[in-house]
Amino acid sequence: MLSKSHPFAEVRLPCILIAAVLFTSQAFASGLNDTGITFCGDASTNTASCATVAKDGGTYPRQDARYGRDAQAAAGSLSKTGGGGKGFDFTKIANNGSVLSASAVLGNGPTDWACTRDNVTGLIWEVKTTSGLRSQSHTYTWYNRNSAINGGFVGTASGGTCFTSGHCDTEKFVQDVNAAGLCGASDWRMPSRKELTSILDLGRVNPAIDPDYFPNTPGSSFWSGSPYADNSRSAWGVDFDGGGAPNPIRGYGYAVRLVRGGQ
Repeated sequence: MLSKSHPFAEVRLPCILIAAVLFTSQAFASGLNDTGITFCGDASTNTASCATVAKDGGTYPRQDARYGRDAQAAAGSLSKTGGGGKGFDFTKIANNGSVLSASAVLGNGPTDWACTRDNVTGLIWEVKTTSGLRSQSHTYTWYNRNSAINGGFVGTASGGTCFTSGHCDTEKFVQDVNAAGLCGASDWRMPSRKELTSILDLGRVNPAIDPDYFPNTPGSSFWSGSPYADNSRSAWGVDFDGGGAPNPIRGYGYAVRLVRGGQ
């Protein structure tokens, strides 16, 4: 079940989850991703075939899986620039910023895969690795020294566990990735909560994301760059286990995935 703070509204019928995208953002000027939910439900199950559930009428009408990009992909009518499951559309990007084929593999060489472009939103995402600066096992505390935009509270400096001692917070991780010139760019940043939820695949769990384009993703919470308005000591996270949206104290150690583009 999604958290009440999750940016997807939910309508709960018996054993049914119907998600509707509610957010808009300048960062999504080129489009919005669908939810990744490709199953329908009835009174007895939430994994019923959509072919057996009425689309616009009947007892359980207008379910998420019957509309949008996911439904178009299932019907074979969705045109994509790259690859990816369901209604998602991703392209692999190399360390030097060049476009790669879907068969490219992760590596440290200039033409090895290191980032993933979302062809729907236009955002480019960091891909996690198994070791080094961007390892999937690293955690970071939320920190931003510009207290003017953070309710006067900057967060916790270097309270996580990461590649470089003393750099284990969100601000320093951004600086380190930009210094490394990941995928030929130096404008990497923390994603907003809305941006981070855009790559959630709510039809999956642990992790709730396409593993072919976002490998090495732990089924855990990731920090967003969005402060939590009700408590200046907290910030928004996104749970890539089941899709929730926690808002913990900034001293917690969470994973981080950086983004560029948009805004």
